[in-house]
Amino acid sequence: MTNKASPQMWQSARNLVPLPYRRISVQPYSGPMTSEAISTLLLGREAYRRTDFIVLRGEGGQTAVVAVTRAESEPLFSPITAVEVLALPETCLYVEFPGLDPANRSALAEAAHERGIGPEGTLVVKGLYDHVNFIHHPDPLVVRVIEVAPPEPPKLYGLARQVLSYADLPPIRLELERIEVRELADSMPAAAYLVPCRSGGLDDLSAPVYFLDERPERRDWTMIGCERSLQFHRHFYGDEPPRVEMCPRRLAGARTEPTLLKCCLLEFHIEQDGPVAVVPWGADLAMVETALQRLSEGVEYG
Repeated sequence: MTNKASPQMWQSARNLVPLPYRRISVQPYSGPMTSEAISTLLLGREAYRRTDFIVLRGEGGQTAVVAVTRAESEPLFSPITAVEVLALPETCLYVEFPGLDPANRSALAEAAHERGIGPEGTLVVKGLYDHVNFIHHPDPLVVRVIEVAPPEPPKLYGLARQVLSYADLPPIRLELERIEVRELADSMPAAAYLVPCRSGGLDDLSAPVYFLDERPERRDWTMIGCERSLQFHRHFYGDEPPRVEMCPRRLAGARTEPTLLKCCLLEFHIEQDGPVAVVPWGADLAMVETALQRLSEGVEYG
């Protein structure tokens, strides 16, 4: 019985992250870092039955990544019958990130981005617990997160980052597009402002600030809020004040890139309009994970 995947499947793969990473063997290497020399050395050598990839560490920190096929999968050890060199030192970088989870595809993709490793390169990471994994040809999905600030970090962006720290998703990189509420306020100077709630950290604007959820006495204010806040104001006070729109969905406009944002008019469901996923204003981690999963459908990874 041969092992499940032939090495010939891997060279052109995008976002290849072997999981579980026990499939990787890290070995010292003292020969020439060439495909021919590496193949000559490994062919016929025994490999453990869970080893599908070998990271070779040579002199001066040079690193190569190899995929192997074993003759059989059941015996504890079996001879290597085929070798495919995925990366040589020219395109392969080895780094140490002690706090990085080597089982997290998005974390590996982010590390590759930080080190300038693009879709033609390979990054090998020694991470948490000194375990080693790699990402080959990193080409993660870039998701734009449009969110109001404060608070810090912007809430939806913080939730999305938390999801990527544990969720079983394709490699995803987040890019934050901030909507600065203070700039929205400055766009319409007023004697006082009314904002949705105190949790936004908006108690230091250029004029006195009141909080809609506390139902204060009616004053001559300008409201910074969305359609739902306007509905509350009508119910509380029977009128509509001057208003500055703060809904990310309204302010974002049409988008062609994968985008995550929120809307207060949604309460219990997620909407998707092409590349844009919209979650409720009070979305939890499960909702954000579902939205990211939908946005990442079709992304190639291994």
